[in-house]
Amino acid sequence: MREGPVVAFSGGGTGGHLYPALAIADALRAKRPDVRAMFFGAERGLEAQVLPERGELHRLLPVHGIDRANLLKSSRAVTGLFEALIQVVRCFDEHRPTVVVVTGGYAGAPAGIAAGLIGIPLVLQEQNSVPGLVTKLLTRWATRVHVAYPEALDYLPQMGDRAFVTGNPVRPTSVRPRDKVRAEYGVPAPASLILVAGGSQGSLALNQILGEMLKSLNDGSLAKPSGLHVLWATGPKHIKPAEHLLEEFGSPEWIHTSAYIKDMPSVLEAADLAICRAGAMFTAELLNAGLPAVLVPLPTAAEGHQMQNALALEAAGVAVVSPQEGLTGDVLWAQVESLFSSPERLSDMTELAYSLARPNAASAIATDIELLLDLREEV
Repeated sequence: MREGPVVAFSGGGTGGHLYPALAIADALRAKRPDVRAMFFGAERGLEAQVLPERGELHRLLPVHGIDRANLLKSSRAVTGLFEALIQVVRCFDEHRPTVVVVTGGYAGAPAGIAAGLIGIPLVLQEQNSVPGLVTKLLTRWATRVHVAYPEALDYLPQMGDRAFVTGNPVRPTSVRPRDKVRAEYGVPAPASLILVAGGSQGSLALNQILGEMLKSLNDGSLAKPSGLHVLWATGPKHIKPAEHLLEEFGSPEWIHTSAYIKDMPSVLEAADLAICRAGAMFTAELLNAGLPAVLVPLPTAAEGHQMQNALALEAAGVAVVSPQEGLTGDVLWAQVESLFSSPERLSDMTELAYSLARPNAASAIATDIELLLDLREEV
């Protein structure tokens, strides 16, 4: 049996760059079972754990992110990039990829640069409304670029008709019934449910602000609506402090905690409002679920991309932006209360979110890669 084409996927350092690569690869293999996927990532990234667990063919590279505030670390990043390039070129020589797909992050750069220098078709996928450094660097060689936000096209004029708005590729999921999901967390079916999530690792700053808000609601300083429940995804490192705080409040039955939510798509469908960060992949899942949100962007995100993502969604009418600087529990609640006091606005936000959602993004990008494979096979 003739072996199929190899497609190299490169991106990582964080889950926001790794999981899009995995979603596209899975969608491509569903269309073309003969495709062999090979992944490149960082030795220090999340992919060092995830790729071996999945049994994927992969190579971990000695790359590091650039720290603009630390020249020594930045020099190490340059040295690591050259070492990684040598390793990638050797791997390309051995495995002969037909197409290279880069989903961003510092771990994505070496394979993208190697593809450009060698002349292998290069496909980019950009998750944020403002393209990252790696995407901007690699567009000089890119055959295609797929973006999640239309705003990103303004930063990529050189791509012309080779740039497509396809959305962020999320992994396909089977969403479970709303009432069943709520029951798992002790939330009554008719309750108004707020989901609070600061990312997979949680957020100390967001947790502290939420703690202020919950204390005021619990002691009556702020008026709590009847039937309100909160599901607080604290992050694994923050679950104990959160539980101790709630014990001080008398363990209110309307506040529910979870260190980590595995089936987030189902929980998003079960919620009525989210208070969360504005990472690209999480906001894509918000749109897919049609869930209105109060977005508190991570202020230290590279190039302010979370704030730009949040502002784009606010401009589209699907979210409210609440900058972390100066944010208090009272201010946060004022924004939440304003939304809950206007069911019509929440309904409109839901409809707008669904209109912007692109749940088939991974499949669309995979189809484009499949076309490139067909063209290469005809040569």
